[in-house]
Amino acid sequence: MPSPRPRPPLTPPSAPRRPIRRTTLLCLALAAALTTAIPLPATSYAAATPSLDFGPCPASVPAPAPPAHVECGSLAVPLDHDRPHGERIHLAVSRVRAAGTPSEHRGVLLVNPGGPGGSGLGYAVTKRAKLPEPVRRAYDIIGFDPRGTGRSAPANCGPMGGLFNTPGPDPVPRDSPAERAFLDGLRQLAADCAEGVGTALPHLSTVQTAHDMDTLRAALGEPTIGFLGVSYGSYLGAAYAAAHPHRVGKMVLDSVVGPWDWHDFDVRQARALLRQRDDLFRWLARDPARYGLGATPQAVRASYTRVRNGLAAHPAGRTPTRTDSDGGFGPAEFDRAVYRALGRTERWAGLGDGLRRYLRDGSADGLRPDEDFAGPASRTYEAANRTVKCADGPGPRPARVLTDIRALRRLDPLPVLTGLEADACAYWKRQPEQRTPLGSPQAPPVLLVASDHDPITPIEGAHALRRTLPGSRLITLHNDYSHGVFASRGNACVDDTVAKYLLDGVVPTGDVGCAGAGVP
Repeated sequence: MPSPRPRPPLTPPSAPRRPIRRTTLLCLALAAALTTAIPLPATSYAAATPSLDFGPCPASVPAPAPPAHVECGSLAVPLDHDRPHGERIHLAVSRVRAAGTPSEHRGVLLVNPGGPGGSGLGYAVTKRAKLPEPVRRAYDIIGFDPRGTGRSAPANCGPMGGLFNTPGPDPVPRDSPAERAFLDGLRQLAADCAEGVGTALPHLSTVQTAHDMDTLRAALGEPTIGFLGVSYGSYLGAAYAAAHPHRVGKMVLDSVVGPWDWHDFDVRQARALLRQRDDLFRWLARDPARYGLGATPQAVRASYTRVRNGLAAHPAGRTPTRTDSDGGFGPAEFDRAVYRALGRTERWAGLGDGLRRYLRDGSADGLRPDEDFAGPASRTYEAANRTVKCADGPGPRPARVLTDIRALRRLDPLPVLTGLEADACAYWKRQPEQRTPLGSPQAPPVLLVASDHDPITPIEGAHALRRTLPGSRLITLHNDYSHGVFASRGNACVDDTVAKYLLDGVVPTGDVGCAGAGVP
């Protein structure tokens, strides 16, 4: 492994948050530091150039292909960056050093997989493996668990209003009693988070995480930081550009979240999911012999509806004449599986096979995703997801929540409401007064990347966000229906354009259109 290039001395930030003087921090043992829980007791702390030492990683972090090596560390940051001497939390950080020579080195590339709530510690390894080789040779790839997620002071909302109960109630309210029950569940979810997360509740925000990123930049000894953010990671990158525009190096925002409040974004996503599901029905109807769901989109929709209605009447695939060991799979779980499948076209065939199996023998096994929704990692994800969204800006009023759900039901009687996570913000205990600032005219040009039929982050979000980032360029993968584009779809046009920007700083003279492969 080549020696790292000498780090240039740090220059004072353009808008310093507090005076800096150098000191040495005593570090906790890595295993203990990586599992610190919120809230932490207040400790005395003198402002300092942050300390970050690397060592072995937890067993959950995958090993990269030799000769690459991953190392992990713990970084202490203020719980509230506006109170730098107050409580502190520890962030779990990972690093895979650049594989090239010192002359090829371009700095560090911080990566974030999205969410909010996604763990990034192992993402430094998994995403690096997909990056073009010249990028792997040029950059140290840095992963981290954002505050409240994974091993970085994980948020714990407890039962979250029964969110993890299986089978869950039908998530689509159809009458006044069901709507009241739906709102009661949101109220209890918000109350559970207020109790479980405690005093950290308002500080698990995107703005605070953006300041964490700048603390990490300083700890790594870098004057600027490269960043690759996917999905929510694009929102986080735009927040960093707003808070620290002169510290932005090369920035790639992939599958872009638009600059709206979270409830508005969630509703836009729900509409896009309905369009994507219609595309799925048309695709399944092309092969009635395999899937057995019908030869027309209307027939496939009818089969889909029978499956969902059957699960609502008899959760987990049970029928009045059959029992099996499928327990805990009803309409809520079904909608989560559909939500997941709609985001990536390579999952469509599996969903079609699962629908056919249920109609054939009443088993929901083929519909169950591989992830354990009620497991510890998923519980942390769901808690962090709501907590971050509700800390990022004012929530909707309960009446607005019902108005939007009714509008979605008018579009389709069976909407997929799984992504309406910001609904809980209607009852959040400590609602912020302002939305998260995004983008800055002082930031250098960045690249935005989008699939033109992505239902998870609809492409209008990329068009809207770019207006907050003057000089930015948009790379669109046309005729593509999946979430996640760069170093994900295997498209040479996208990957080569982004790699050229990351390596040589070449910003395209205009927007770039690339041809996608269409549906499978």
